[in-house]
Amino acid sequence: MPDAHPSPDPVLHEDQLDYTPVPRSIALARHRTARLAITWAYPHLAGDVALVTSELMTNALLHGSLRDRLIRVRICTTAAMLRVEVSDPRGERLPCPRDATGEDQFGRGLLLVEALADDWGVGPRVGVGKTVWAQWGLGLSLCTRE
Repeated sequence: MPDAHPSPDPVLHEDQLDYTPVPRSIALARHRTARLAITWAYPHLAGDVALVTSELMTNALLHGSLRDRLIRVRICTTAAMLRVEVSDPRGERLPCPRDATGEDQFGRGLLLVEALADDWGVGPRVGVGKTVWAQWGLGLSLCTRE
């Protein structure tokens, strides 16, 4: 399983916030990460960051949340990348992209993440759970999925 923090580059910007596992938290996290991408001088990524955050938060809420356990969203940049991480307490429930048919109402979220981000993956969360991450290259180097 890839490391949840594979970049050796120093972190230039970082923000994290814990959310209660309720539907309203998805919109709050989406707006916050988009605003931070703009504030940190990456407005061209704000829309993709917002949509990916929304998809990862939705998955965490539907498949990784437990009552009274928070979902953590972390966004950071280095010289080489911008990264969004969503951590939840259910480490045994790993994300897996699937082929959704035209009739399926659900099942396209990770396909969107894969299409919008340069890379994504999952790793163990410090403590209990998992962290699903997506990142976009900003410079010459970018960690690749194994």
